[in-house]
Amino acid sequence: MKHLEQRIHALLDSDAAATLAGIRRGIEKESLRITTNGTLAQTPHPKALGSALTHPYITTDYSEALLEFITPPSTELHKPIEFLEQLHRYVYSHIGDEVLWVNSMPCMIGKDSDVPVAQYGSANVGRMKTVYREGLGHRYGRKMQTIAGIHYNFSYPEEFWKLNQQLEGDSAPLQDYISRRYFDLTRNFQRYSWLLVYLFGASPALCASFLAGREHDLLERFDHSLYRPEATSLRMSDLGYQNNAQSSLAISYNNLDEYVSTLTHAIKTPEPAYEKIGVKVGDDYRQLNTNILQIENEYYSSIRPKRTINPGERPTTALQERGVEYIEIRALDLNPFEPVGINQQEIRFLDLFATYCLLRESPQLEKCDLHASKENLRKVV
Repeated sequence: MKHLEQRIHALLDSDAAATLAGIRRGIEKESLRITTNGTLAQTPHPKALGSALTHPYITTDYSEALLEFITPPSTELHKPIEFLEQLHRYVYSHIGDEVLWVNSMPCMIGKDSDVPVAQYGSANVGRMKTVYREGLGHRYGRKMQTIAGIHYNFSYPEEFWKLNQQLEGDSAPLQDYISRRYFDLTRNFQRYSWLLVYLFGASPALCASFLAGREHDLLERFDHSLYRPEATSLRMSDLGYQNNAQSSLAISYNNLDEYVSTLTHAIKTPEPAYEKIGVKVGDDYRQLNTNILQIENEYYSSIRPKRTINPGERPTTALQERGVEYIEIRALDLNPFEPVGINQQEIRFLDLFATYCLLRESPQLEKCDLHASKENLRKVV
């Protein structure tokens, strides 16, 4: 804590705190399209919403019925929420009798095959996106691809980084310093992200249809809902996104080079269970490849270091060549009591929480430390 206090006092004395007004925020919010009967919509992505492949603000994620709203980054605190509200109004005026499901865990679902895989057209990049999602369906089941959440994208202004680097007497190239400090933030986020789940977790129950045929230890209510007493976020539990093959991975968050190296290793390492699925059967592609991860985004994590990619560029290549640009916080459930799934109070807390993680001393993470962080998270979900 002494290290934290020293950094805070140094920032206040240098007036660096004023540069925090330049924080940039963006939100990616997912929502299922459902029928008035409460079942998953089987209709294709509405043409009035534009191309899911190229539209900058409205697309799909995993399932054809899972809409994703994307706000442009802004330094104004109120802008992301306002933009989300506009997107929701537009979508509701173009989806007929369908409505948007407000919860993170999905609505009533029949068989796994009832979940339509997202389609992105016949262009090569569109086909690759669809085959990737076909692979997710074969690997983990399509029902898992109906889980929705909020991703919060966050970055500090360059002026903030320059002042911090001067205060610390660091002489490395600025981008190297920025990348190193973002990794400091991500390690502490993994240590303390249980707090976000405790405060903002909003998926304590789910529809029994989601777990049909799967073993679980949840209790059942009269309305066919399954729940766990005092649960916060089943979405973030082992019943949500899971990947048994990933349990053996040791993705390093100690620095940029180790992160890229360990993630690349997972992308290039064959997984016997996925080899049995096959890549192409007849004329149909089942997955992009048979490795532990088809691509970087398949690695499920509560936070990601990110860099805007160029067309055709891999995320790991962008990170390695240009460093970390921002972080993506992925541990947030939809707030079912808010029209767009998130509010200003939550945004303000996320800003403060991320800054706390940045300023607090952040020791390197060993594999056992990462395991302990995951165990702490399980205790509150």
